[in-house]
Amino acid sequence: MIAVLAAAGWLGAGGTAVAGRRRIATGLAALALVATLARAATTVALARAGWWFAAEKVVIAAPLSLAAVVVGVRRTPVALFFAGFAATGAVLVTVLHGYPVSAAAALLTVAGIAAATAVTWRLLHRRTSRPSVAVAVVALVAGTGFAVIATASPEPPHRHVPVAAATTTTSRQAVNGPTKRLTLTAGTIDGAWAFNGQVPGPEIAVTVGDTLEVTLRNRDIDRGVTLHWHGYDVPNDQDGVPGVTQDVVLPGGQFVYRFKADQAGTYWYHTHSASDIGVRMGLYGVLVVRPAPGAATTGDNECAVPNGSCADVTVPLHTLGGRLLPEPTTAQLAAGTPVRLRLINTDSTTHRYAVAGAPFRVVAIDGVKLDGPTPLENTALLIPAGGRFDVLTGAPAALFVDGRLVHSTGPVPPTPGAWPVFDPLTYGAHSRAPWSHIDRSLTLVLDRGLDLRGLLPRYAHTVNGAADPDIPTQVVHRDEVVRLTIVNRSLVVHPWHLHGHHVLVLARNGKAPTGSALWLDSFDVRPGEVWEVAFRADNPGMWANHCHNLPHAEAGMMLHLMYA
Repeated sequence: MIAVLAAAGWLGAGGTAVAGRRRIATGLAALALVATLARAATTVALARAGWWFAAEKVVIAAPLSLAAVVVGVRRTPVALFFAGFAATGAVLVTVLHGYPVSAAAALLTVAGIAAATAVTWRLLHRRTSRPSVAVAVVALVAGTGFAVIATASPEPPHRHVPVAAATTTTSRQAVNGPTKRLTLTAGTIDGAWAFNGQVPGPEIAVTVGDTLEVTLRNRDIDRGVTLHWHGYDVPNDQDGVPGVTQDVVLPGGQFVYRFKADQAGTYWYHTHSASDIGVRMGLYGVLVVRPAPGAATTGDNECAVPNGSCADVTVPLHTLGGRLLPEPTTAQLAAGTPVRLRLINTDSTTHRYAVAGAPFRVVAIDGVKLDGPTPLENTALLIPAGGRFDVLTGAPAALFVDGRLVHSTGPVPPTPGAWPVFDPLTYGAHSRAPWSHIDRSLTLVLDRGLDLRGLLPRYAHTVNGAADPDIPTQVVHRDEVVRLTIVNRSLVVHPWHLHGHHVLVLARNGKAPTGSALWLDSFDVRPGEVWEVAFRADNPGMWANHCHNLPHAEAGMMLHLMYA
């Protein structure tokens, strides 16, 4: 806001100076000078405090602001306009480019400022300012050269493989044990895309120890389909990412997925081919993996296996054509009957859930049990895109999503109001991390700005200043403990999702969790937040690592993690 005020002040001073209103021009210039000095002071203070987003303000915006002050104090119309262009350029670098600082961005900004100054000189004096033109040309050529050099840098190890014709493919793995087989056929129906003619697709329920074998067929989805087992840490060749782990399944083709069910919990599946369209149109479904017979089913898992005294309800929330699914349902249960609600957010944005009418506990997040969950009341749950919360409550109770009734087990209580929001980092019994060291640290800075890696700049959702497919692949070695620092420099929420691994939350904004160990596969990184998470590299392959706001991923916010 201070930077915008400074730019507006200098430009306003230039405009009023041209109009002959010198007193107003002087006042606006003084305002711009104060704002410029204030911006310098706040930037220095924040940089000294370790602010993640100070780099381009120190390296690029600061020299431009200094030039604005030195030239602008002359108070001629052209000088004031130059100061305004310099201040505006500093703002645009922050908004459009930002991270990381690059010579190309700095030089192209200087070229724009010099060109704008040359045009202004021409309009006001009816002659050309040769120094301004020369600076603009030299900066443009040099900035373009640096951008080309960046483009010509070594390619990331990952390259998309060609899409093959429709084929029948079977997993390379030999998986033994009882096998549950089913077929999912993707096709269009009544304006939606569906598995087996229904939205959501069939619920897949297996038991730990089973082998799941799913034959995916594509009837008529021209964009192609795959199956990604969201949150389930399958072997790499079963992950369903087209161009990485398999070819897309085109109309008339099929692919056979086969893997061992070894993780009890709540998960879901969806297409990963043109997923921003396919998932929104209806290509998704629920995957529930229940404990093996004889496994401990007491305590927080007492409702893991449906029986005569317990209700197990899956709620895959989805927005289809502007309509929220599922439709409201009611199951009249005897008072005190345990109810396990498996809450699944299949949309690309966060939803607000509320359990009303009875106390509840959050017993698992993203398929992983929490330690020592305590009863909650009058508390809202924010579930990120792709995330799952398992909630244990008792009848009668009601589930609301964004203020809309979704499920009830008796009389419906009043619609919840502005309840405080549940913080999973402070919930449950505290437990220590399983590692005493970190072998490798990687950083992801999420942003929206100009991607200068290609021959033509594009405005994209970026990671470390680049957009897919130009984001360098991050490389790890097997059995390393890897720390990911994920920083959101943008103005929107990014629900982050690493395939093939659950990550342990180490810190959010520098503060370590005080509750149960939190193993996540989908989590919201809000504007300005810094998350530190870690995982053990124990699932070899090439893995997608992306924002699960799927339009963001389609617009560039997708990279890959590769085992060396």
